[in-house]
Amino acid sequence: TGMVRIRLTVFKGEGGLYDTKNHKPNYTIQTWMLPESADVWNSNGLVAGIYTDVKKSCDIVSNLKHNNFLPYALAALHAQEKKWNDAILLNAFGRICDTTIANIFLFKQNTFYTPSLEEGCIAGIMRKYIINQLGLNGYLVQEKAITIEDMIDAEEVFLTNSIFNIRWVGQLGDIKFSNKTLFSIYPQLIQTI
Repeated sequence: TGMVRIRLTVFKGEGGLYDTKNHKPNYTIQTWMLPESADVWNSNGLVAGIYTDVKKSCDIVSNLKHNNFLPYALAALHAQEKKWNDAILLNAFGRICDTTIANIFLFKQNTFYTPSLEEGCIAGIMRKYIINQLGLNGYLVQEKAITIEDMIDAEEVFLTNSIFNIRWVGQLGDIKFSNKTLFSIYPQLIQTI
């Protein structure tokens, strides 16, 4: 009776890297129950950190969710070791990309910012939805290259994905973030989800 996560994985032929005889796609469907708190406002801000050991590439497959998620897996293990809720990945240019499971938004001086797709982030469904909803509600949104300094100077930071919708980040290292603006518009953003 709760919410579920459904993942469809499509792969070529029998899954072999050099399978040239069978071009027919195959697929698997997996389902998981989600925790009841998955779509509830997180009143305690997330604690995040920046993972620097592996960088995400900016190429023709970087915006897709695919089975080569080694950078995300390594970042998630690092986050567990550091007792972070999530780790932020950088792209090959040392700029903010995304997190192990979410897209990133910053708020500063009445403008929302998120890394552009050219920065190598996943083209998330919720990312696209939030950009659209912010625009429909009269907010300025810029997709651009975001540096670590931009993030440190932000007033608010939040993460989006299709499972948890929107979660605000309360802390990055010693830097603390507010949630005043996000909290005030949160009902508008999620009302049609």
